[in-house]
Amino acid sequence: MSRMMKIAIVDDEEDMRQSVSQWLALSGFDTETYDCAEAALKEIGADWPGVVISDIRMPGMDGMEFLKRLMGIDSGLPVIMITGHGDVPMAVEAMRLGAMDFLEKPFDPDRMNELAKRATQARRQTLENRAIRKDLANGEQMMGKLIGTSEPMERLREDILDLSQADGHVLIDGETGTGKTLVAHALHATGSRAGKAMVTVSCAAYSEEDLATKLFGPVESGLPLVEKARGGTLCLEDIEALSQSLQARLLTFISEQGVPAETRIVAICNQHGEGTTLEDVLRPDLYFRLAALKITLPPLRNRGEDVLTIFARMAEQFADEYGCDTPELTAQEAAQLLQAPWPGNVRQLINVAERAVLQARRGSGSIASLLMTDDNDSTIPAITTEGKPLKEYVENFEKMLIDNTMRRHKGSIASVMEELCLPRRTLNEKMAKYGLARQDYL
Repeated sequence: MSRMMKIAIVDDEEDMRQSVSQWLALSGFDTETYDCAEAALKEIGADWPGVVISDIRMPGMDGMEFLKRLMGIDSGLPVIMITGHGDVPMAVEAMRLGAMDFLEKPFDPDRMNELAKRATQARRQTLENRAIRKDLANGEQMMGKLIGTSEPMERLREDILDLSQADGHVLIDGETGTGKTLVAHALHATGSRAGKAMVTVSCAAYSEEDLATKLFGPVESGLPLVEKARGGTLCLEDIEALSQSLQARLLTFISEQGVPAETRIVAICNQHGEGTTLEDVLRPDLYFRLAALKITLPPLRNRGEDVLTIFARMAEQFADEYGCDTPELTAQEAAQLLQAPWPGNVRQLINVAERAVLQARRGSGSIASLLMTDDNDSTIPAITTEGKPLKEYVENFEKMLIDNTMRRHKGSIASVMEELCLPRRTLNEKMAKYGLARQDYL
């Protein structure tokens, strides 16, 4: 963290305030002064980039109450208390409440400098650790958006975690709607560059001239994207749209970085002509640099067992967003979702889930009508089992059916047994097999 730590000096005595401030400023610290605790509290919030030096005895809010308020705002904020002669017991009490240390008047300026140095170092470390934890949390959040428990999805998660720790450039390929941009963000958020910038640009969204300026400059204000992404990740969407001249400039940029690359390039291939591959579109030397590491996302039709899970998760989110109940799928509707070809992949399924929620809110429509609207292309290939046995699909369907019925009856075993015509022992065995627990529906 490069930002400079501040030192807030809070004291009602102007002479003391100014002398402490001047001494610390001469020692290279960035100081701010306040004549009362109330004024300081207006400026200091959680994650405030600095430390506090405060007198204990002040009119209005005294130092002890000020300390309690600061600890309530940010318990990791270093606070150094200034005490008068004979106030040592009070200073000890302040340290019990969370103060880092105390100075007794008259104090040695060198001692004050030493404490200020230790306090700012501790504060810097605290804020850096918080930033790292936040980045890790973002990484987990990103991975959580990759919904599905199928084998292709488990492999994809493993690939992301492996490649995120490497420095090589990455090429992400896959059909439209499979979530390539999300994977690019997950790669960045779970890797060592998580605390650095991630800059994304679509190569198909600009003319060749405008894209050249945006990427490499000069720009009228700010920095070109290669500079903004320095040390982090530059994500180039629609890499297949890059002109030959810009391919040459990108190759030069990559070559001049050396190994390991300071800025990682994550290239996303969204569409190339029928019968062609990205190797046919990009110059070979650039292709092999970008494809040093490669991830190919599976189409939804190759992981059909994830369809119902994705639909259920997204329907819940949309229902929450629109303030209505989550639609319950009938067995027939679930079968229709499982059999749909999904040419638009996950993006299409999410759209269907949102429209299903809106339909349920107004009390009309059906899953079949939504699928007919989307799948009016007779050339679309049907969903395949990709070598998986029928038994897996039947089990997924059975699990979904029990799950939906349990939700609808709020965990009433008797009602579920009656609706599904299942004896108790069979229902118990199937719930155990699929990891379904009654208490989750109560």
